[in-house]
Amino acid sequence: MKEFAIIETGGKQYMVSEGDTIKIEKILGDHKPGGTVVFDKVLLTDNGSTTQIGEPYLKGAKVEAEIKRIDRAKKVVVIKYKAKSRYFKKRGHRQPFFEVKITKLA
Repeated sequence: MKEFAIIETGGKQYMVSEGDTIKIEKILGDHKPGGTVVFDKVLLTDNGSTTQIGEPYLKGAKVEAEIKRIDRAKKVVVIKYKAKSRYFKKRGHRQPFFEVKITKLA
């Protein structure tokens, strides 16, 4: 069984292992591709033989990741339309994200 952890970032929870690449919500601060980010909100860790569960977070546990890419997702088009009343609104939105590679579970 592979070692894994469950982390919380951007209001979402992710199950990660070393070497995984995930897309997460944009993190505030001055970050550049190639830099590192540390997630300290670790909810659970499992190494194959023992499982530790936080209440709500584990003290001293952290997950380190390398930022691979900072980008924006494909455009989502939102259209509001009402028939027979000449009402039409079209809006677009591109959600920013970070693509990170998990380097170390500690």
